[in-house]
Amino acid sequence: MGQRHVTGSDEDPRVTELRSAVSRLRRELAGHPGEFADRAIAEDELAALDAMALSGVPEIPRLRRSLLLIAGAIGSVSALALALAEVRNAVDLFGNPPQQR
Repeated sequence: MGQRHVTGSDEDPRVTELRSAVSRLRRELAGHPGEFADRAIAEDELAALDAMALSGVPEIPRLRRSLLLIAGAIGSVSALALALAEVRNAVDLFGNPPQQR
């Protein structure tokens, strides 16, 4: 997905994309009828991602940690795979975390 500017907004387009993807996955998770053990973890981390996005440009390592927790929690729920991929793509817009030595 390309970066796009929201007309009349100074918000970073990557943040806009992240907020949109997180919102969609949260809606789909809320509407998913199945119960699974790590649902609460996914919901908590999606809330954390949303809060990070609202605060401006989030920290990349924290974004990636949340993404890993969400993927681990709901990765086996095929009905949520597309929305999860959108969140992953939105996180990828921020680039890779710095390499540790």
